[in-house]
Amino acid sequence: MVKESKKDKDKNAQPKPQQQPLQPGMMMWEAGIMYFSDGFDSNTTKPVIQTIIEKNLMPNSQRPNQLTLVINSPGGQVHSAFALIDTMKGSAIPVKTVGLGMIASCGLLTFMSGHKGRRVITPNTSILSHQYSWGSGGKEHELFARVREFELSTQRMIEHYKKCTGLSEKKVRDILLPPEDRWLSAKEAVKYGIADKIVSTY
Repeated sequence: MVKESKKDKDKNAQPKPQQQPLQPGMMMWEAGIMYFSDGFDSNTTKPVIQTIIEKNLMPNSQRPNQLTLVINSPGGQVHSAFALIDTMKGSAIPVKTVGLGMIASCGLLTFMSGHKGRRVITPNTSILSHQYSWGSGGKEHELFARVREFELSTQRMIEHYKKCTGLSEKKVRDILLPPEDRWLSAKEAVKYGIADKIVSTY
């Protein structure tokens, strides 16, 4: 029996695969951190919704302790925002939200949906709360249908504000959803139950 020399062994040994550097964004994905800086529509919310679902499908031993959604958004379509909000609420993994830069309209709706105690905001964040708005045209029956949809969406928003802030409907309407746009400071966001605390690092 011919013994294989050490030199031959080294020659025949398979090279060890080199660890590939993580692609941009992969470090955040692996850590369960999502950054949303767009207007809300079905396309922009899709990757965030997918990430939350994917993380929840992982074996318990591989799941992160929490997911973090950093929001810097001027708002957008309320239906797309509620699709993301319902996904967050259905997550078995708590979702921390971070308000950064601007959380306006649907951005604010989504921010306040974070897990209670884990909704943090930076001191220079611009915060805008306002009533549901829409524009429409068409035939008479189409307009009546749109009015009904407007009423339902408005009520959904009010109920969402009540649940997230702990305020009564009257206070929500008077303070956070008056007829005019309502700009808030970070301190006011904490005062009214929109955010849990102001942070410089997160």
